[in-house]
Amino acid sequence: MPLLVASMIFKLLFGFPFMVVLLGSLILYILVYMPGFNMNVIVQQVVTGIIPPSLVAVPMFILAANIITAGQAARRLIRMVKAFLGHIPGGLAITTNAACTLFGAVSGSTQATVAAIGGTMRPMLLEAGYSSPFTLALIINSSDIAFLIPPSIGFIVYGVVTGTSVGKLFLAGVGPGLLIFVLFSIYAFIYSKKNGIAGAPKADWKERKDAVKSGILVMGFPLIIIGGIYGGVFSPTEAAAASVAYAILLEGFIYKTVTFNAMIDHFLQTGVITGVVFVLVGAGNAFSWLLSFLRIPQTYLPAVFGDDPSQLYVVFVVVAAYFIACMFVDPIVAIYVLSPVFAPYVLQTGIDPVLLGVLVVLQAAIGSATPPFGCDIFTAQLIFRRPYLEIISHTPPFVFILLLVTVLLVFFPQIALFLPNAALI
Repeated sequence: MPLLVASMIFKLLFGFPFMVVLLGSLILYILVYMPGFNMNVIVQQVVTGIIPPSLVAVPMFILAANIITAGQAARRLIRMVKAFLGHIPGGLAITTNAACTLFGAVSGSTQATVAAIGGTMRPMLLEAGYSSPFTLALIINSSDIAFLIPPSIGFIVYGVVTGTSVGKLFLAGVGPGLLIFVLFSIYAFIYSKKNGIAGAPKADWKERKDAVKSGILVMGFPLIIIGGIYGGVFSPTEAAAASVAYAILLEGFIYKTVTFNAMIDHFLQTGVITGVVFVLVGAGNAFSWLLSFLRIPQTYLPAVFGDDPSQLYVVFVVVAAYFIACMFVDPIVAIYVLSPVFAPYVLQTGIDPVLLGVLVVLQAAIGSATPPFGCDIFTAQLIFRRPYLEIISHTPPFVFILLLVTVLLVFFPQIALFLPNAALI
């Protein structure tokens, strides 16, 4: 076990891709401690991780995100939100937060949201007087709401690993996502008032009407995904296919911003991104299998949980484990590796799997923007060309809010469960 941990830390420190960190360390451990082991088993475990039918939705949501990120959806969405919210104190920051939340319901990708919304809003925020660290923290943390607002790859992966309904997980993410939006907006309002930052000029009703006319079709995405699943019209996979069709219709034929050749490029890019995601999924499944094969959970977890743990204690341990893990590893891998480890204790205490899924994916969202290895930190570093320390310097207030939402979900689970409990699925 020390060799496995040391190998992973070494590869992480030297910047190896995470799939190499997992599979390379796993193979090294087997070669040293399990000579003669049939490596075909590892290949089988990698393949087993990527064959569940629900994962078909992943490349389709990625494709829809690629198409709309390249088009006009983000700019039209920002214009529409700014027309109504931009003039209030903290209006531009709240507009950024709202646009990230809505675009998350369009793209389902935190990194696409950072690029699409952040690229447009950051210059406006800086011109209005917001500090660079605040704008960066606002953008990457608001973008992480996309991990909760459907479509969410995190929910798809969690549903596949645990056998939980992906449709119910999608709906359960809406309440917490909106709660985070409200709390982030309150913080932006207080920050702006404290620092004397005024809102943008107030739009008149003609400007608002034009903005709504320009951006209203973008709202078809959440209507298709959330409304379709809530009403029992679509399964998550069918909603993914419908979102691709709508993205092609909107950007290719109505806005006419994406040409046929560009569309082909987006298909190819989706293939590359999907390949990376699925290798991570397969590697996570293989790593989880090795832990189970070595009986690591059975050896160490009884000392952590005891003989008769309470629901609250199990939830605390699981949430803490994911929170720490997602600060260092890819959230998809953390979900694949840790979920089977904790499954016996979750089943034993009768914790609602949908609620636990929301808590787990929320920790993944926090980890995406939390040092040292949050993926959205490095996305922002690449897009905005700012130093690492500047990007993370204002993240603590946002992380505190996200942890507060975690606590609220534990004690008030209906924040997440009211929609899936009322849905027709």
